Amino acid sequence: MIDKKITWALIFAIAIESAGIFVWAGGIAERLREAEAQVEEQAGLSSRLTRVEVKLELASAQLDRIEAKLDRAKL
Repeated sequence: MIDKKITWALIFAIAIESAGIFVWAGGIAERLREAEAQVEEQAGLSSRLTRVEVKLELASAQLDRIEAKLDRAKL
């Protein structure tokens, strides 16, 4: 016959291991949420960066036209 102390100890050990697994899974889920939030934030930043680049290109083209007009005016 199985000793009752061994049975209760085994049940207790399995319960502790299960609790540890749930804590570990909760930590993984939180890290995943943080990573997803960071990816979403970076996606917004990339679209803003694209708009800034376009505006900078337009400003550069406008500056080139102004410089060309000043050069023609000096002649």
